Amino acid sequence: MFSRLLRGGRRGGPGRGGGRGTKPGSGPGGNCLCPQCGHREPHRIGQRCMDIACPKCGTLMIKE
Repeated sequence: MFSRLLRGGRRGGPGRGGGRGTKPGSGPGGNCLCPQCGHREPHRIGQRCMDIACPKCGTLMIKE
């Protein structure tokens, strides 16, 4: 473990959350969906769906 610290610590890799866009539903395309009322709108690049409130009911949206 100490030798890892000298080399710069842990690096992200498979199984450690190091890959970007590897989760289902990740990526630039698709829609954001409100789980409460069913409202859909296009996903905006650079903004996570779960950070967007539904314009109709105010519930946080999910990636479709």
